[in-house]
Amino acid sequence: MQRAALLDAARSLLSEGGTEALTFPALAERTGLARSSVYEYFRSRAAVVEELCEVDIPVWAAEVEAAMAAAGGADAKIEAYVRKQLELVGDRRHRAVVAISASELDAGAREKIRAAHGGLVAMVVDALADLGHGEPRLAAMLLQGVVDAAVRRLELGAAEAPGAITEAAVSMALGGVRG
Repeated sequence: MQRAALLDAARSLLSEGGTEALTFPALAERTGLARSSVYEYFRSRAAVVEELCEVDIPVWAAEVEAAMAAAGGADAKIEAYVRKQLELVGDRRHRAVVAISASELDAGAREKIRAAHGGLVAMVVDALADLGHGEPRLAAMLLQGVVDAAVRRLELGAAEAPGAITEAAVSMALGGVRG
C-alpha cells in the first residue's frame, strides 16, 4: 500500500510541477513517510519513474486498445485510436508520463517509454492494412505523429478549444490515411 501511495504521490507531483517537483522529500511529505522510508521503496528518482512507466503506460495503452476493439471497421478503429489518446491527455497518468518524457531519463526509462509508444503504433497497423495502405507500419508512425502534435497543442493550452483540436486531428488522421 505504501508503494502505491508513493506512486500516486509521484503522479501528482509530476502532473503539478514536472520532474523538478519529483523529489524524495516531496514524496515523503505527500505520503506522510519519513524521507529515509522512501528510499526503502525506491533507490532513486529514476526508479520511481521506471515503475510509473511500468504501471501506468500499459493501463493507458489498454484503454486505447479497448476503444479500438469497441469500434467497428477500420475507419472507426483509427478514429477511436486518435480520440482515446487525446481524451487521456487530461488524465493524471498521462500528464505524469508527459512530464517524465520531457525530462532527462536514464536509458531504461527511455526504453520503456519508447516501447510503449511502439505498442501504441502497433495497435493501429492492422486497421491501416485493412484500408489497403501500402505501408501500414509507416502510416501508423506518421498517424502517431499527428496524435503527438495534437497532444502538444492540448498540453500547451492552445488558443483552439480542445474539441477543435481533437476534431482536426481525427479529420487529418482519417483523410491522411486514405491518401
